[in-house]
Amino acid sequence: MARGFLSRVGHFLRVRIGWHRIGIVLSILIIGIAFYVLWKMLHGIDLSRVGAAFTEKSVSSLLLAGLFVALGYFTLTFYDWFALRTIGKGHVPYSTAALAGFTSYSIGHNVGATVFTGGTIRYRIYSAWGLTVLDVARLAFVAGLTFWLGNITVLGIGIAIHPEAASAVDQLPPAANRIIAITALCALVTYVIWIGRKPRVYGRGDWYVTLPSRGPTLLQIVIGVVDLSCCALAMYVLTPATPDAGFITIAVVFVAATLLGFASHAPGGIGVFDAAILVALTSGNWGVPVFDREEMLATLLLFRVFYYLIPFTLSVLLLAGRELWLGGFAGLRDAVRFRPAAPAAKPAAPPLACKAEPRPDHLPPAA
Repeated sequence: MARGFLSRVGHFLRVRIGWHRIGIVLSILIIGIAFYVLWKMLHGIDLSRVGAAFTEKSVSSLLLAGLFVALGYFTLTFYDWFALRTIGKGHVPYSTAALAGFTSYSIGHNVGATVFTGGTIRYRIYSAWGLTVLDVARLAFVAGLTFWLGNITVLGIGIAIHPEAASAVDQLPPAANRIIAITALCALVTYVIWIGRKPRVYGRGDWYVTLPSRGPTLLQIVIGVVDLSCCALAMYVLTPATPDAGFITIAVVFVAATLLGFASHAPGGIGVFDAAILVALTSGNWGVPVFDREEMLATLLLFRVFYYLIPFTLSVLLLAGRELWLGGFAGLRDAVRFRPAAPAAKPAAPPLACKAEPRPDHLPPAA
């Protein structure tokens, strides 16, 4: 009976309402709650102290943060590189994969609706190499799979070790979070074993993907873990030196906040990501060290500059330069190809020859 009731509820939500509309409502709800929490957290904030904390960051921490963000985006380019080889498009060089991966993710992170914006940018770049819309959809699926496998691994291990860090974000008891983490890790191990038994195909009709086998799947996990770890390290070196929350705590809070921002579809996770970080690290819940609100706000602003603003600016410049480069060369090529042929030069007139003038009839004949 319960199964039939759940089936009828699922049918009603899918047919009468639609999952797309439900997703929109949930996104609006998450954003609304996040902005309310953020407003409460920032009430009474001392902006002068925020400015002081902003300027007091050491040069070494800024350089390290920039280095870790650069390494994170470098690792992120391998999402596309790996996906291209998974879908049988290994002829596309790494340089193209790096351009597509970097620009699609950095612009998608800032604009929001990453699936649409990132897919559009990818298609614009990869179509020059013969990839179709279906190919780009397959590539995006494999890249997304890499992202989620990395998230499950990082959160699963981190929460299993320090469940209180996750409790500071989701407000669930540490024991419940640890059970969730261990269950997720068991599911991950099961997936790796299942994928290694025989080739697995996901999808139907014209759209399908042959999932990576066991070895490539482990490589997927490594790529995702390195990417998330570099980003979490950037946040860690920007946080105040005291109190020392430890890298695992910062990593768990950071990845959980990133996923909430991703679920909201808000541009850059604005409001949602920030509220989750501030609630987790400035409230003192579940025994997590308490950071100064003004210092954490300065940390968030700096992180946004490093992780969002600078890569976004570089991506826009790269894409604009690429379009100008291609447009200029295309115009030059077309001008050469369709330039009308120069008219053939007329042969030079022959030198004037001396010829006798006809004699008029009325003149007498010559003697």
